[in-house]
Amino acid sequence: MSEDVSKHRLTVPVKDPDELLGLKAGDIVYLDGTLITARDKAHQRMFEEGREPPVDLKGAAIFHAGPVVREVDGDYELVVVGPTTSTRMAKYLEDALEAGVRVIVGKGGMGAKAPELMEGRAVYLTAPGGCAALLAERVKRIRDVHWLDLGIPEAMWVLEVSEFGPLIVTVDAHGNELSAGE
Repeated sequence: MSEDVSKHRLTVPVKDPDELLGLKAGDIVYLDGTLITARDKAHQRMFEEGREPPVDLKGAAIFHAGPVVREVDGDYELVVVGPTTSTRMAKYLEDALEAGVRVIVGKGGMGAKAPELMEGRAVYLTAPGGCAALLAERVKRIRDVHWLDLGIPEAMWVLEVSEFGPLIVTVDAHGNELSAGE
């Protein structure tokens, strides 16, 4: 890893997209605030079916994850939450950015068009595999859940997070992408 890698704390939702310009490919980021999980079916419902999302996506951070959640005394408890492969959601990237999403977290990249589409508007952060238990510890609470009819992993979970990470900037808002050799 490069010696000039920086560590950053980023509050989500992002109020000012210019905040993202301080991040560069290879930097380490920790998120504080609201993180929304969305996998294949949630993206399909939002963008193919044209439904209004149940949450405000302006400045939002979306985590491509299928959490393991259990119901305890009428409430929900997060067990683990790890990243799922983001390339499956790449076809929705432009729609997500148009809706105001500014941070996407996942694994495996967002496809060849991501650097160009995200330039000046958003960042893609990679959550290292094998960190599902650690990431779950960084979730302070489940604030809400939407679309449970899709199933627990595919539902949209609204999480309150603190020091959520470490996450690696894989595509920065300058259009740079971290390559596998870096």
